[in-house]
Amino acid sequence: MDKEKNTGNQSLIRGLRLLDILSDFPNGCPLAKLAELSGLNKSTVHRLLQGLQSEGYVKPANLQGSYRLSIKCLSLGQKILASLNIIHVASPYLEQLNLTLGETVNFSKREDDHAIMIYKLEPTNGMLKTRAYIGQYLQLYCSAMGKLFLAYERNHNYLTEYWQSHQSIIQQLTRNTITQRDQMELELAEIRHNQFAMDREENELGVVCLACPIFDVFNNVDYAISVSMSIYKLKKIGIDFFLDEIKNTARQISQELGYEKENDLV
Repeated sequence: MDKEKNTGNQSLIRGLRLLDILSDFPNGCPLAKLAELSGLNKSTVHRLLQGLQSEGYVKPANLQGSYRLSIKCLSLGQKILASLNIIHVASPYLEQLNLTLGETVNFSKREDDHAIMIYKLEPTNGMLKTRAYIGQYLQLYCSAMGKLFLAYERNHNYLTEYWQSHQSIIQQLTRNTITQRDQMELELAEIRHNQFAMDREENELGVVCLACPIFDVFNNVDYAISVSMSIYKLKKIGIDFFLDEIKNTARQISQELGYEKENDLV
């Protein structure tokens, strides 16, 4: 098993090396040149190229026996850039929200079966500092932003598939954690109706979180914004004060991304 794993890792590294070399040859690079630059024999390079071609990352160039990167590599790069650029778009609004509310502001991106924290601002006058950090993977079932991504998932069978494949992960973190699918279905319907999600001390007792979706020009929800605070402060000030500001920030960022249905974000 270890031998197969090492072989797979070696092939992956070699394949990535070929992609890196090909990025310097927009019009294509001959197989012999690729072998020379990569330090691999021609048969190995040919095998790796066939695999990369079958996955759509490489295609034959005009010159016979040469290869070049495909448009799929460009698409992959654009997705990465979009993820990075969203910070520049969103950060001014998130910073203002942070100053207005004084509490922890979080910004996440949907990443397959998780949410990943890509931006965070610490409280300016609030006493509560959360354990969340940039780069952290958040479970969808028990986080406010994660539940948003579940609620706006376009695959109607996704919740069933997610619940079946994540049984080993879905667990009772606190007495408020939702671990039953039928209960989650009701929760997601309420989220879609109210346009916000809430972590009701589902990860940590005493800590709550309010989250709103970020819509793009295609009405997709790939990003979410949330504010964390103590349950004491939420009860003292009231949910409406926080929610109005979070929704307004989500509306502004969504409009920056081309979303036009302003009436849906009230």
